[in-house]
Amino acid sequence: MKEKQPIWTRSFISISLIQFIVFTVFYSLLTTLPIYVIDDLAGTEAEGGLVVTVMLIAAILIRPFSGKILEIMGKKNGLVISAILFAVTTVFYMFTNTYFLLLAIRFLHGLSFAVLTTATGALAADLVPDDRRGEGLGYFAMSMNVAIVVGPFIGLTLLQYYPFFDLFLLLSVIMVIGAGCSFLIEVPADSEAVHHPAKKISFHDLLERKAMPIAFISSLVAFSYSSVVSFLSVFTNEVGLSTVSSYFFVVFAIMMILSRPYLGRRFDLSGPAYVILPCLLLFAIGLITLSITQSAWMLLVSGGLIGLGYGALVPSFQTMAIQSSNKARSGHATATFFTLYDSGIAVGSFIFGIIVSSLGFTYLYLFSALIVVLVMGLFVLYQTRVQRSKGSLKHSS
Repeated sequence: MKEKQPIWTRSFISISLIQFIVFTVFYSLLTTLPIYVIDDLAGTEAEGGLVVTVMLIAAILIRPFSGKILEIMGKKNGLVISAILFAVTTVFYMFTNTYFLLLAIRFLHGLSFAVLTTATGALAADLVPDDRRGEGLGYFAMSMNVAIVVGPFIGLTLLQYYPFFDLFLLLSVIMVIGAGCSFLIEVPADSEAVHHPAKKISFHDLLERKAMPIAFISSLVAFSYSSVVSFLSVFTNEVGLSTVSSYFFVVFAIMMILSRPYLGRRFDLSGPAYVILPCLLLFAIGLITLSITQSAWMLLVSGGLIGLGYGALVPSFQTMAIQSSNKARSGHATATFFTLYDSGIAVGSFIFGIIVSSLGFTYLYLFSALIVVLVMGLFVLYQTRVQRSKGSLKHSS
């Protein structure tokens, strides 16, 4: 019997720790900067929302180029440099005293964030054994999902006792540690692309065409998820459950962590359909439950269902995007995946804002659930096409 290759190497632990730290800083700032704008910079709620949006816009703009950047610089060098730039930009928050300076810093933060998270995703895929990629990337994705809880908890708890300067200082120190971890990673020799003479940049240089179909499907999932991440706090305020809203993501994270090892192994052993289709169904049921929520227990049940469903979808789709390309282009495949995923979040937040103002939250989450059901159909069509393609190749050989 073939012995399993280990997942938890020093390099994999280091890349997972970097991912956890980056997203802890990201989500801590995401939840606290609107408060900073309103309370310390005398801004409006709309201006508070813009500081969140501008970083995402910067990430979407640079993301298609991040695969090419990593190809030119090398994934290890790209990781180290972008981690250092992300840490330096985090330090700048301590010296921000005007709204427009904050916007500029947020834009810069988005640029390094896009390259850094592309590098971490690509390297994580290179570091795990090929036959355990679903399991390994599932563990890697947990580092980001746990940060969804840890980041806001650090930010909101610290602000109860200390000023924003202390929060920015703590996040800077944490990110410097993360940048230091980037030096500990050893990159597999076959994961770096062969450099070719300079030529005119083409679509192939920016994105991975083979990863586009599954990345598009993931963007629709992100579109639906934006209704949760962007509007849950507003929704819970409206239904009188604001004191329970923080526990929604705690339950979300717990259910995701408990299910992740099993689902990752099932992905590798049985194939993506056995994981993705049930998880899409659970995600849709969770959104429907959220649409009729009027009590704390229903809110937590919906959080658990969405955690079970959505929590496994992102690493599964990312794994499929990376598997669609060769190892040297894992950076391009990762960039393609996150370009469309980030776009789904951004477009969803805008469109669902219109839906909420016109129709209310019940229709918002029912519409989100409908999108997820449509994704199930698209995924079945995609899998059928992939299987037919593989069958044709076997027959021709």
